[in-house]
Formats: sequence, structure tokens, C-alpha cells
Amino acid sequence: MVGSRKAGSMHNNENEGWRGYRLDQIESKARRSVATVKPDIFTINAGSNDCIQNYQLDIFRERMDNLLEYLWKTSPHSSIILSTLLVNADEQVNSRVLDINSHLQYLVVLKEAERKRIVLADMYSTKGPQLDDLMDGTHPNDYGYNKMAHIWFNAIQKARADGFFEEVNLQAKPHERIEY
Repeated sequence: MVGSRKAGSMHNNENEGWRGYRLDQIESKARRSVATVKPDIFTINAGSNDCIQNYQLDIFRERMDNLLEYLWKTSPHSSIILSTLLVNADEQVNSRVLDINSHLQYLVVLKEAERKRIVLADMYSTKGPQLDDLMDGTHPNDYGYNKMAHIWFNAIQKARADGFFEEVNLQAKPHERIEY
């Protein structure tokens, strides 16, 4: 795990998660850190705050595409696990979420066709958090986070099965790769 922030009680808890940020703000943070840490895997759940704020939704797909391409350009061997957005209790916001989710799903199909290392983690599914799993209508409670964790895990396992991960030498220095 790499990033400029720490969260949780686990030993390896570095991350670049920014709760409350819109996609443009997340991209700004990514541009400050990705070139330095060069992650192998990105897990991205971004766009809920754009939906809540009704912020540049008409160009959301292009904005997300720009972020994805930046990540692959800067960390070329990386894989991206891109999630759909969670259900929202506010009907107007949820309508925007559904629209953005269709853009996210389209981007994954497009990038798969381009043979990019990407997997969709569908949070807006029967296995994802439901309205009863939200503590405030937007953010998951512990049960909702547990559902999300299972979806992230399964998506990462799919990426592994698809051959997206390179073998690394655990004795190597950070960012040092070994070819087998």
C-alpha cells in the first residue's frame, strides 16, 4: 500500500484516499503523488461528490478517462480497479449516480477493448451496499463497507486471474521489478 495518507489500524495503511473530494480534486492529488510512488494497483471509487454537487457531470466520462490515462502513462504496469458509485438515498442524486455509472461501465468496456489493465467493481449491484447499508444516505455503515470489501476483493482476484499482476521480488527495493 502506498500513498501520502494513513488510515485504519493495519500495519500497511498508506493510501491516497480523499473522502469528500470530487474527481477533479482527486486527479490533482494523484498528479502530486503517482509519479513518486508508482502503484501497481489503483482502486478508484470517485464521482459521488460530483453527483451530490452536480459538478461537470456532462463531461464526467472525459474527466475520468483523463485520470485513467494519466495513471497508466505514469505507472505503465499498473492495473486499475474502477468501481461504480453507490446507491444514494436522495432521488435526484441517485439519478445522477445511475447516469455516471453508465459512463463508468462504458469506460471499462472501452479500455478493455484497448487491452488496458482494468476491471469493473460494481458497487451498484445486488451484492453492493443498499439503502439500509448507508449510515447517512450517502456513506456506508460497517455492513455496507463489508459488502464493498468483498466486491473490491473479487475484482482484484479477477485482475489477478486475467494476468494483470507481475511477479515481484519481495526482497527488492521499492519500485524495483524483477523479470521472470
